[in-house]
Amino acid sequence: MKLTLGISPCPNDTFIFEAMINHKIDTEGIELDVQLEDVQTLNQWALQGKLDVTKISYGVLPLLQKNYSLLDSGGALGKGVGPLLIAKKQIDHSAISACTIAIPGENTTANLLFSMAFPGAKNKRYMLFSEIENAVLNGDVDCGVIIHENRFTYQQKGLLKLMDLGTNWEEKMNCPIPLGGIVMKKSFNEETCENVNRVIKRSLEYAFAHYPFLPDYVKQHSQEMEENVMRQHIELYVNDYSLSLGENGRKAVSTLLDVYERNNQPAQV
Repeated sequence: MKLTLGISPCPNDTFIFEAMINHKIDTEGIELDVQLEDVQTLNQWALQGKLDVTKISYGVLPLLQKNYSLLDSGGALGKGVGPLLIAKKQIDHSAISACTIAIPGENTTANLLFSMAFPGAKNKRYMLFSEIENAVLNGDVDCGVIIHENRFTYQQKGLLKLMDLGTNWEEKMNCPIPLGGIVMKKSFNEETCENVNRVIKRSLEYAFAHYPFLPDYVKQHSQEMEENVMRQHIELYVNDYSLSLGENGRKAVSTLLDVYERNNQPAQV
């Protein structure tokens, strides 16, 4: 069976799926047509129903539940892994609502966590996560919400952390942060979904068994990243929740869906 798969080129995604994509494990007859795109593009494609299996921000999950099912493996949850609000200078939290904020996509977990922390902030600019640091440095925006490897680089560029939005979530909700998940079209039968989930888990188990080795597939899609940053990225975002959500992971996802409903607005990463 051939399936379309959408993941980001970030090390956490390529690390999880590399063995599956390159048939280093038993894929149970599953062939993949892989599309590598930034998470906001993947979110939009999921809203359009473009791909069979895809990575998404948990922030967009409430809008997808009619057409997609959440898989148990391959996602990113955890503690101490949330987005950061950064700026060139210290800004009092009471003044954030009047600032211009760069956000890595509208339907992202980052946007949802930021909106939860600063519900009065409306002057948002949605852009690629990789453009946000420079937008802040150039003064195009007052502050920005950063994710992924930018967590490891913002201080080197002289930027300051105003708030850890993930810590804010953890303290208020008492559960891990649901960042990104893997969903599959509901048009596939339950057996096929179980097969895909099993192969994703097997792929990650293979990757863990060979770590800290990084396959060329991971490196070639992270060309501007040093290997130590790739490993930091993987160690931050890939964990036991990536193997299986488990009870705590499912509770965290349920909590996020509840927050979305209470906010009664499109979700955000």
